[in-house]
Amino acid sequence: MNPQTQFPVTRPNGPPTLDTIAEETPIAFEYNGISHTVMLATPADLEDFALGFSLTEGIVDKRSDVFDIEITEAEAGITVHLKIAGGAFARLKEHRRSQAGRTGCGLCGAESLAQVMRDLPPVADAAPFPVAALYEGMRRLPELQMLQHTTGAVHAACRIAADGSISHVREDVGRHNALDKTLGALARDDAKPGGALLITSRASFEMVQKSAALGYGILAAVSAPTAAAVRLAEKLDVTLVGFLRGANCAVYSHPHRLQGITK
Repeated sequence: MNPQTQFPVTRPNGPPTLDTIAEETPIAFEYNGISHTVMLATPADLEDFALGFSLTEGIVDKRSDVFDIEITEAEAGITVHLKIAGGAFARLKEHRRSQAGRTGCGLCGAESLAQVMRDLPPVADAAPFPVAALYEGMRRLPELQMLQHTTGAVHAACRIAADGSISHVREDVGRHNALDKTLGALARDDAKPGGALLITSRASFEMVQKSAALGYGILAAVSAPTAAAVRLAEKLDVTLVGFLRGANCAVYSHPHRLQGITK
């Protein structure tokens, strides 16, 4: 399915024209034949989305727990069929969520506070990361946001290396979805956790949780974090960066991971 379409638009000063609009499609995730959740998302990079969501939500522990991913389209939306390991499926059935109807909401339908506050280990420290690489990555990212260029309606996520280079750029109408897609793409490539994750949105609780779940210790956002995100980042040893714009940013937790930060 094409992630964008066109509609006629009327403007105050000019003739009617066609405008390019981002698609927002119901995506159903089905595990071993059992429907689990339906989310609204951009219909692109769905295998990455499925794997990333499965890992960051703790449905599976590792990439090899997902045996197969198949995608079927229907008039009402898209179904992603995942075959997962028996142990993971048993755990899923025990902790089923009902998440229908939201655009990539990481906490939708959680049945208890325990499901929200997952017991994740702190992220291990890695080699110091130059803050200048964050600035360079943020400078480069807009050039790679192809769907954003044409629609102006999507978020992006990516990984930044220590030299400022960017990889695994993914876009979606839902900010959680974009991050899940990037993390899924990294997992599909057997990438080791490292570098920094960049998101073109605010940094919320669940964005920190998703990053930490896969062992990424630096999460940088172009907008502000929430208080819950800062508290969770402190607890999980995640370096949380907000307001990453130009050659400036604000570091809210664990600044020791960043080179070039005045302490």
